[in-house]
Amino acid sequence: MKKTKKEWQKVKFLVLDFDGVMTDNRISVSEDGKESVFCNRTDSLRMGTLKNKGVEIIVISTEKNKVVKARCRKLKIKCLSNISDKYQAFLREVKKRNLKLNNVCYVGNDINDFRCIKNAGIGVVVADSHKSVLGIADYITEKKGGEGAVREVIDLILGSEP
Repeated sequence: MKKTKKEWQKVKFLVLDFDGVMTDNRISVSEDGKESVFCNRTDSLRMGTLKNKGVEIIVISTEKNKVVKARCRKLKIKCLSNISDKYQAFLREVKKRNLKLNNVCYVGNDINDFRCIKNAGIGVVVADSHKSVLGIADYITEKKGGEGAVREVIDLILGSEP
């Protein structure tokens, strides 16, 4: 089910999962145990435009690795990592901003995102999401996680604005 252009334009808060959304869900592990991930620059290209339009972006992740915070720091977006209950963190962040859930877009890909996707004004899953969340999404991206899915969502929120 697609949302209308008007519904996308109501978004004031974009909440993103990290692994599988901003990444392709793979990790590289070096011999000393250091993990690294691959992110897609096209996802971050329009984040500044979105923020300039007054839409705040935050990442909420269960991941403990510092790579999540490092990527968010570079993008100048808030990051909550090592979160055991994403839904409660999601609700707290929405409440802090005095927003209604219909002004929030949540992008996830797996079972730990289920309640956030289901309760956000626009619940989005990336194309290669776990089957348990595909059926509850308001929108399924054409792109896979880490391959431009976040950019696709940002473009929908911005509409045709350059």
